[in-house]
Amino acid sequence: MENNNTELKAGFSGVKVHPNAFVDPSSKLHDGVVISQGAIIGPDVTIGKGTEIGPNAVITGRTQIGANNKVFPNVFIGLDPQDLKYKGAPTEVIIGDNNTFRECVTINKATDEGEKTIIGNNNLLMAYTHIGHNCVLGNRIVLSNSIQVAGHVKIEDKAIIGGCLGIHQFVHIGYLAMVGGMTRVDRDVPPFCLAEGHPGRLRGLNRIGIKRSGLLENKDFDLKLLQSTWNLLFKSNDAITNSLEKAMKGELDFSSSKLCSFLKESITKERRGPMPGMNL
Repeated sequence: MENNNTELKAGFSGVKVHPNAFVDPSSKLHDGVVISQGAIIGPDVTIGKGTEIGPNAVITGRTQIGANNKVFPNVFIGLDPQDLKYKGAPTEVIIGDNNTFRECVTINKATDEGEKTIIGNNNLLMAYTHIGHNCVLGNRIVLSNSIQVAGHVKIEDKAIIGGCLGIHQFVHIGYLAMVGGMTRVDRDVPPFCLAEGHPGRLRGLNRIGIKRSGLLENKDFDLKLLQSTWNLLFKSNDAITNSLEKAMKGELDFSSSKLCSFLKESITKERRGPMPGMNL
């Protein structure tokens, strides 16, 4: 992404800024940052060491970007939320290290005073992905092309989301979950689960993701126990509250415990509830 026409501008020692880029002198750019042609960097922006900002990208608002991120052309980060409740509060976007934001990704800041939109480390957001206000993304997440993430969504570590879909506001997607492309995601997707369809349904455990993660080599991980817990929770004719109570009284390892804890939170009044299984 580095452009050979970049040059060092006064006041930005160790930073390469294209002569046709605009960088506000109040911004904070660390060593090795590259700002490409046509990019715009606002006054309250901090960009960490080695991060590359592609052509015509706009980074504005109170935005902090960590080290070694790659921001491709026409990415917009830190603009006002698409929320009618927004009244101009100086909210934030906080981004970690080693993320890749492909072409035309948009990431909005939060809505109310003191709130943040947060993205962790080592994530890949493919082209035309939108991250709405107050979202929280963990680490090592893959969002495929054209995913529209509404406000207040939480996506946990190592989740993989297929392309061309929308995620409803306030939905939570759990650790190592997999969501198939074009799924309607209007309910929570529990950890380790595979979701697909329109409307979305839980199809089982994300066995391929579990295998690739290396969990099968972990002596504290019991796939048979996790599968048994999943069957009790999502293939039973009992109400989810009854199934959850039974599961939590039985034997649990860290993965089945994580699944039950997620569901316990998911069925509270503040949440949208879990996506149902196929037979429910």
